[in-house]
Amino acid sequence: MAGWITFAPDENNPEPTGAALEAGLAAELAANLNAVLAMAARAVPSRTSATARLIEAHLGVPVTDATVVGADWPLWRHASVQRAVDAYLGAEADWFGLAVPHAEHQELSDLLHHESRSGSETIARPQWVEVAVGPDTMSDVVKLGLVTTQAPDGSPLVLCLRLFSGHGDSEVRVELLVADPAGGGRVLQRLRELTDELDVLRGQVVSFGISEHYGNQLVSFLPRPDVRAEDVVLPADVLTQLHRHVLGIGARAARLGELGVHLKRGLLLYGPPGTGKTHTVRHLIGRADGRTVIVLSGQGLGLIEPASALARRLAPSVVVVEDVDLIAQDRGFSPDGNPLLFSLLDAMDGVAADADVTFLLTTNRVADLEEALVQRPGRVDLAIEIPRPDAAGRERLFRLYTRGARLDADLTDAVAATEGVTASAIKELMRRAILAAVEAGTDTVTDAVLSACLADFFADDARLTRALVGAEPAPEQSGPPQWSEQFELDVE
Repeated sequence: MAGWITFAPDENNPEPTGAALEAGLAAELAANLNAVLAMAARAVPSRTSATARLIEAHLGVPVTDATVVGADWPLWRHASVQRAVDAYLGAEADWFGLAVPHAEHQELSDLLHHESRSGSETIARPQWVEVAVGPDTMSDVVKLGLVTTQAPDGSPLVLCLRLFSGHGDSEVRVELLVADPAGGGRVLQRLRELTDELDVLRGQVVSFGISEHYGNQLVSFLPRPDVRAEDVVLPADVLTQLHRHVLGIGARAARLGELGVHLKRGLLLYGPPGTGKTHTVRHLIGRADGRTVIVLSGQGLGLIEPASALARRLAPSVVVVEDVDLIAQDRGFSPDGNPLLFSLLDAMDGVAADADVTFLLTTNRVADLEEALVQRPGRVDLAIEIPRPDAAGRERLFRLYTRGARLDADLTDAVAATEGVTASAIKELMRRAILAAVEAGTDTVTDAVLSACLADFFADDARLTRALVGAEPAPEQSGPPQWSEQFELDVE
């Protein structure tokens, strides 16, 4: 009777007993069960999903027989990878999706297995997400999507672009379903090249940081500053010297390269807090139009390696490391040293001499810097002090920070009273003066208003405020140690 399992004695052998009998019964039972399952499989037609059938029709092989090859990029390169994929496809792609939950935590082979077994007759839509591609510009990118296409040799492949979160950071992953793994490798290499060529960060100003989501590297777009040269108050010829070193060398890069002069350079701005180092950097960034600028500060200082790699790839570029003493303190201060110091040294050494990359460093504590950073040309070629402003500089600052208000005051006493203060202190003084004028119903800063603000600012109970904005005179710096003499390149 079909469907029943029967046992018959062997006429040529005595009836088995004990363990032998049990083993024989188990083997025969297993064989019969397999036969039943095979009959059931033939009786019930298999159901693969419409998505699986689409993939198999394009590849010419079952989904389970296809090879998966892939490559990963950091999350902040998502828009660049999307540009590369779009360029490779060459036309508007007909993306489709996978109706599988928690896809970002699973391997593609598992996703396709679940999708195929679902039997769904509906092809899922791709998932999209919006990402930044500029300070105030957003773009749609594929979060999970597949598209049928071909390798350069015409062989069929299915490309999958998605976000992937394993046990570590989130990544952008491109995976190819192919019959020939070698062909897939060539396509991935082309996508890597296109991602670099079409990088959305090229020519932008960005900052590196750490996101709160699984500690991912976070890249934020910054507007390029517009700080005019006349708004930068420095000693005579200093700004010209900075322009030559940061911008002038790049402008002559081709000829200098022919002459064998190295283009990679380091610039150190040092001086007390509040003297205008960051303000000067903002001016230089604004003048470096067309160059990629990468700003590192705070937690972002720990990302010096990926930032330097990006600078190499997107040269001409500038890497700004603010308060470099936080990671480049002399090893004498700690028996083990700061691991980030070695990352910084390796990053600066890793940039080829002929790469148009500038490392722009700032510090309030030049005497604490590691000599290995500033002692060798090629790491730091030029060290420039941004000092407290002299009398002429203070007068310029008073007028500069009047902003849109009107200044109708004799600045002689104000300039004399603020000897030894920083630019930030004068900025705060003028902010208070303008506020006092507005409260009095006018937009004019008069002698009386300015004198009253100076008296309040230098009162004994305002010492903490003066210290916070750099108005309290500090012991004069004697300048950088002997090792930080200027090693300026002669480019004229």
